[in-house]
Amino acid sequence: MRRTLPVLVAVALSLTITAEAVGAGYATRTLRQGSSGSDVRVLQRYLDQAGYDTTADGQFGPATRRSVMSFESAEQRTVNGSASRGEQRMVRARASAAGGDDDEPSESPTEKAYIGSDGLAVAPSSAPDEVQAIIEAGNAIARKPYKYGGGHARWNDSGYDCSGSVSYVLHAAGLLNRALDSTGFMSWGEAGRGTWITIRSNPSHAYMIVAGLRFDTSARRQTGTRWSEQMRSASGYRGRHPDGL
Repeated sequence: MRRTLPVLVAVALSLTITAEAVGAGYATRTLRQGSSGSDVRVLQRYLDQAGYDTTADGQFGPATRRSVMSFESAEQRTVNGSASRGEQRMVRARASAAGGDDDEPSESPTEKAYIGSDGLAVAPSSAPDEVQAIIEAGNAIARKPYKYGGGHARWNDSGYDCSGSVSYVLHAAGLLNRALDSTGFMSWGEAGRGTWITIRSNPSHAYMIVAGLRFDTSARRQTGTRWSEQMRSASGYRGRHPDGL
C-alpha cells in the first residue's frame, strides 16, 4: 500500500492539472507553447477573427506561437510568443472590432463600377475624380504579376504585392505620398467603411473596395486580373477610408 499511494497521488494530481487546463477560463493564465485546453481554443479563434490565420484545435503549438508573435509585433508588444492574460484580452478586443462587418459601404454609391469583357473595370460617370483615377490606375496594373515587395521601392514596378497594389492606385489618385504595407493601412485614413472607397487590411493582407468592385491581388487566381465583382469576408480586417470618400 505504501508503494501504491505515491502513484495514486501522482495520478490524481495529473488528472487535476489536466482538468484545470481543459476548463480554464479565458485570460486566467498565461498561454504558451505546450499549453492546451478550452482557453487555448478560444484564443486561437480570436486570433483568427483578428486576422492572424490560426487553427482552433486547443493545442498551443508552433503555428499558434507564430500567430501570437505576429500579434505582439503588430501591437508593439514584447515579442516572445507567450500570450499573457492582458494580451489575450487585447486579442479578444481586436477580434470583436473586426467581427460583424461586411464590405458593403454604409452609403452605397448611386452608380457602381462594373467589369467589362476585357476584365478591366469601368468607372461610373457619377464617381468623383479620385475614384476615376483609382480605377484607371487599377486597370493599368490589373494583370501585372504578384511580386513580393513590388510597388514599395518604386511606383512603376514589374509586379506588385497586395499593399503595393493598393498604394499604387491611391498614389495615382493623389491620396497617398508613400507606399504603405498592410499593417500601415490598418491606421491610415479614417476608421470604418467609406462611401466610394474602403481599404481592408490586417498584418498580412490588404485589398480595396472601390465603387462596388474588389481590387485584390488574390482575385487574379479567379479572374486573371485584380478586379472582381465577388466580395470576400471582412472578418479579421480593419476598414479604413479616405476622408470624404
